[in-house]
Amino acid sequence: MILSVSRRTDIPAFYLDWFFNRLQEGFVLVRNPMNYNQVSRVELNPSVIDCIVFWTKDPTKILTKLDLLSEYNYYFQITINPYDPKIESFLPAKDKIIKAFKNLSSRVGRKKTIWRYDPIILTDEIDIDFHSKNFSLLVSELGGYTNKCIISFIDFYKKTERNMKQLKGKPIDYQKMLEIGRRLSWIAHEHNIKIETCSEFIDLSSVGIEHAKCIDDRLISQIIGQEIRIKKDKNQRDICGCVASVDIGVYNTCRHGCLYCYANFSNTAVRNNLVKHNLNSSILIGSVNKADKITERKMVSYIVQQQKLSFESDFSS
Repeated sequence: MILSVSRRTDIPAFYLDWFFNRLQEGFVLVRNPMNYNQVSRVELNPSVIDCIVFWTKDPTKILTKLDLLSEYNYYFQITINPYDPKIESFLPAKDKIIKAFKNLSSRVGRKKTIWRYDPIILTDEIDIDFHSKNFSLLVSELGGYTNKCIISFIDFYKKTERNMKQLKGKPIDYQKMLEIGRRLSWIAHEHNIKIETCSEFIDLSSVGIEHAKCIDDRLISQIIGQEIRIKKDKNQRDICGCVASVDIGVYNTCRHGCLYCYANFSNTAVRNNLVKHNLNSSILIGSVNKADKITERKMVSYIVQQQKLSFESDFSS
């Protein structure tokens, strides 16, 4: 099984003590976001967790706790964008995040430290030249510390569109996507960084950009040194390439305050949830009640053969 930590909120930044409490106790309870009283009990035994995929915008806190992951396989996806606090309200300074990214990569290897530059947005002040300039600056910092950058273009969901109105966010048409892709691909290539797109219909292979699997069975096979076989995640959009995983996060709980966020409906919802968090609880927000139906999640390893594969074992290269 693949554990996603988490698409729905930034657990490494805000709920790390809770997460390690769950690993120590050996299970976690997760509410179905579409059915509040449907709760899954997810076993966290290393024997059934093939890999943990961490998603974060601030890996600083986990640097001191990597030893607690010694029984698990894992990799990180870390978002670093060029936006200022008007868009990403409560993030630490970019230089602090970049320093933590480099430190993490030096500890776990650059194959397991993936950079996300997403979403790409355009406004009156943020144009294609802005992205070329700032992407180049970030690449100059992160080159040598990652092999891959995953990009996406902003989707104007209702809540995103509402939040982006104050910035006068602009739709990004095919030609602009192609031009942005061309420029970023050229810059990344100069630093031996591969670019892939996350959940994008557009074909950018003509400029050297392929579609990504953010939860990637190929990478996981390399990390664990064994072949795994996993189907596409049926709970994600058709264009999403990710394989199946179990996400333990909760929507409306991320405190970064990014205007483009799709996982928070409102600041009020976030504030209401934060007061319900207990780091000793088996569930991220709130507690189990009498109306809840708890179901044991069927946990299986996706390893299909025990013979070691001939992948590189040195993830620093």
